[in-house]
Amino acid sequence: MSDILNNKGFNTRLVHADRLINHPQDGAVHQATNNSVLFDYPDIQDLVDIFQGKVAGHAYSRQSSASIDALQNMLTSIEGGVGSLTFASGMAAITTTFLALLQQGDHLIMSQFVFGNTNSFIGTLRRYGIEVSVVDVTDVDNVAAAIKENTRAVYLETIANPVTQVADLLPVGELCEQQKLVYMVDNTMTPAYIFDAKAVKASLLVGSLTKYYAGHGQVLGGIVVDTGLYDWQTYPGIQEGFRGLPVAQQGLMQIKKKGLRDMGGCLTSESAHAISVGMETLALRMDRSCDNALQLAQYLEQHPKIAAVYYPGLKAHPQHDKASQYFSQYGGILSFDLHESVDCFAFMNKLQLVLNATHLGDTRTLAIPVAHTIYYEMGAEVRADMGISDNMIRMSIGIEDIQDLLADFEQALA
Repeated sequence: MSDILNNKGFNTRLVHADRLINHPQDGAVHQATNNSVLFDYPDIQDLVDIFQGKVAGHAYSRQSSASIDALQNMLTSIEGGVGSLTFASGMAAITTTFLALLQQGDHLIMSQFVFGNTNSFIGTLRRYGIEVSVVDVTDVDNVAAAIKENTRAVYLETIANPVTQVADLLPVGELCEQQKLVYMVDNTMTPAYIFDAKAVKASLLVGSLTKYYAGHGQVLGGIVVDTGLYDWQTYPGIQEGFRGLPVAQQGLMQIKKKGLRDMGGCLTSESAHAISVGMETLALRMDRSCDNALQLAQYLEQHPKIAAVYYPGLKAHPQHDKASQYFSQYGGILSFDLHESVDCFAFMNKLQLVLNATHLGDTRTLAIPVAHTIYYEMGAEVRADMGISDNMIRMSIGIEDIQDLLADFEQALA
C-alpha cells in the first residue's frame, strides 16, 4: 500500500486505494478498464518469460489483466493478505479453490450450515472421490472429532445463511494451525470492515464480491485471499510444478493455474471496475445496513406474529457472545419464522418497500421465503438439520431510513 495510506482510517483507505495503490494514468482516480483479451510483445522472449513465470506480466486476460490486477491489489490490501485472485462469481471462487487444492482420497470438513449452492457442491466433490464430513462448526469439538489422517482442510462461513449461526472461529483456527490444515473461511457476510480474518488464523478467505463489496446488485464477482498464515510447504496437495516457487506463493499459484486458468471462471474487466467503484462506500453501507438490521431484529423479536428471530446482535442468539468477540458489527442479514397462523406469501406480498428477491448485500432491503426457494432442492431433512423452518423468511437489510422499514413491516403484519 502507498505510504500515504499507512495508518489511515478504513474509509480513507477505500476511497483512495485505486488511486494510490495502482497509480492510474493521466491522473485518473480509477484504473482504466482494459478490454483486450490478448497482449502483444515485440520481443517474443518477453512473452516466453511471462508464460514461464520468470517475470510478471499479462499473456491472456483469462488469467490476468491490468484491470484485474488493480482490483486484486486493493482487495489484498484491505483484507490484509499476501495475494488474491478474483473470479466471475463467489461460487466460481469456492468451487475452483476446492478442485485446485483437493484430490481423490482427500478429506474435507465443512460446516453443515453453508450456503445452499456450496452445500449442493458437496455431492460433486464426493463424486470426484473427495470425502466430505459435514459438522456443526459452532463448537470446535465437532470439528476436532471429524479430523482423519487424510483431512486436508476445514471450510466454514463466519455467519451462516440463513439461520445466522456463528462459527467457533478462533478455536477452529487454532485447531487447524495445530493440525496443519488449510483453514478456508467464507467471510462474504463479514468483509474486512467488521471482521479481521487473520485474528482467527484463517488461511484462505473465499467468498462473493457480489454482495457487500460491490453492494449495488449490478455485478457478479468472487474472491480468494491468501492471508499468508499457512505454510504451504506442509500441504501434501501442492503439485511438484509449484514447489519451486516461494512458499508463500505456492497455494495461490496452484489455484490460479490449475483452477482459474484451467477452469475458466474469470472476472471481466468491466466487472472489476464496477466492483472497485462499489467498494468505496463499503463501510458507509455496512454501518447503515447493520444498524438497520439490529433495530429491525429488535422490533420483530417483540412482535406477537413472529415466532422466532435469528440475528447475532440479539442477546438471545445462541452465539451472541461469539459474534460480539469476532465482529465489530453483527451483519446485515437476519431471518425470522412467522407464527404458523400467518400466511408467509400473503405477508410478503403486502410489503411495499421490501423487494421479493434472492440476493444479499444490496442497498435495498430484500426478502425471500427460504424453504420454498433457495433451499428447496435440499429436501426437508437437510433443511431441518440446518434449522430452516417452512415459515422462515430471510432478509438482507438495506440502507433505507429505518422508520420507513419499520412502518412497512407494521402495515404488512397488521
